[in-house]
Amino acid sequence: MDIFDILLQASFWTAAIRIASPLIFAALGELICERAGVLNLGIEGIMVVGAFAGWLTVYLGGGLWFGVAVAMLSGMAFGLVHGVLTVPFGLSQHVVGLGITLLATSLTYYCYRLALPEVTSPPKIEAFQPLEIPILSDIPVIGPALFNQTPLTYLAFVLVVAVTLVLYRTPMGLALRAAGENPAAVEAQGLSVSAIRICAVMVGSGFMAVGGAFLTMSAFNSFFFEMVNGRGWICIALVVFGSWKPGKTLLGAVLFAAFDALQIRVQQTPLGADIPYQIFLMAPYILSILALVVMSRRAQVPAALMVPFNKGER
Repeated sequence: MDIFDILLQASFWTAAIRIASPLIFAALGELICERAGVLNLGIEGIMVVGAFAGWLTVYLGGGLWFGVAVAMLSGMAFGLVHGVLTVPFGLSQHVVGLGITLLATSLTYYCYRLALPEVTSPPKIEAFQPLEIPILSDIPVIGPALFNQTPLTYLAFVLVVAVTLVLYRTPMGLALRAAGENPAAVEAQGLSVSAIRICAVMVGSGFMAVGGAFLTMSAFNSFFFEMVNGRGWICIALVVFGSWKPGKTLLGAVLFAAFDALQIRVQQTPLGADIPYQIFLMAPYILSILALVVMSRRAQVPAALMVPFNKGER
């Protein structure tokens, strides 16, 4: 079987969409933060918190959707801390973001040991199951890939549309984009730049946490600390790749996921027997970096990204 045969398999694209789903949630969250002018480097830790909070809620008897809600609220709580420290207090967004990642990861480890002190292997939960959409799922190749996924995957694609409509078709979206481009103009309209930015960081962080919850409640059925595995940092790159636009960011997430799914399958071909597996593990990241370099040269960064704003100043 060669690479072209792999690319024509429905199972390949099903796996690619599944791998892309948590990236879509988290990248949308980062996009919302950055559109408002705040770089959120806490994304990695927030995804870990979301993965743990959702899983633990279901493990303790809560429903799956209730677990998703708890994960989102957990992420929003860390987003509130990040927003308050970086917006009204004007602290370094880089330092605060990395601090949030360290705090969130360490606090998750502490809570895990507190809740399950004697457990050596993570308990399993009943995760979301694939939901087949009749007729559409029968379309060759793309049918099983797009219409035989778990509910959280469908939610991820719905959110891409919803975020696009809100950003470009509503006054709220205009105010959010203006906060990241020209905050003085927002203030001139009588709106609070600080409130808009803090709310954007909270909502964005909630989306990031749902991306983490996808891993424990849809992709897998248990929690372990290495499961996020750098996905948060990839999502920051995906936002740049997508030029801070939801549709392009979705494309970037699917592209990276396709690279990842491809390297797993290529290792099982005769080519994989002759090349060290580490080369295949690196391939998605190398290809993503190359794509990022090409796309970022034409990207327009929000003018006020990482620029503190003090009321009354110009």
